[in-house]
Amino acid sequence: MKLALIGYGKMGKEIEQIAIHRGHSIVLKIDINNQHDLTVENLAGADVAIEFTTPDTATQNYRLCFDAGVPVVSGTTGWLDQKSAIENECISKNGCFFYTSNFSLGMNLFFELNKILARMMKPFPAYDITMTEIHHTQKLDAPSGTAITLAEGIIAENGAKKSWTIEPSQNKEELFIHPVRKDPYPGLHTIKYDSEIDCIEITHNAYSRKGLALGAVLAAEFCFGKKGIFTMSDMLKL
Repeated sequence: MKLALIGYGKMGKEIEQIAIHRGHSIVLKIDINNQHDLTVENLAGADVAIEFTTPDTATQNYRLCFDAGVPVVSGTTGWLDQKSAIENECISKNGCFFYTSNFSLGMNLFFELNKILARMMKPFPAYDITMTEIHHTQKLDAPSGTAITLAEGIIAENGAKKSWTIEPSQNKEELFIHPVRKDPYPGLHTIKYDSEIDCIEITHNAYSRKGLALGAVLAAEFCFGKKGIFTMSDMLKL
């Protein structure tokens, strides 16, 4: 495949290495120094675009990919207030859009484990649920998109929590997410069920960006020649 990398920071460079190792070529690389090269004409030379930028620029980048008729794999988080509009635009332009809050295979298995545990704990309201997520200091959004996905799974499956917050709260129906930013953490997420008697915890700890980069390339391979809206659940058949 011919790939466009929209965002060529640390993550983009990891993706490039894995993509080339898997036999793909990079036909367009966009970073902060050549944003003017991100055009419909230049994108049209790619089979799939992989986008890892910032919440402020992501949605504009998706729309350019739709206009170019190029499937786009998105790893940017922090823009989900516009998710419905982006999905509607993708459908109206017969495009292909792949979004996940985390491309790691292990984290997507953790998403499922999180939902299973939330269901198991539903009959036991003595356990209060909290979450901690730790990322490197370059992570712009807080909480992380991964933490929000985990929170949504708990809210849907457990029932004790109705919403999430990043501020300590006395409201038992609010799930407290504690976002921590310190280097060199690629990403650590812990779900804690705490009672007066004991505590149950599950944790996913990413050792590097390589798992995310591989997942992004696999998603691009999955999207090649497709139309529609997809997630890791579609790709992994979870």
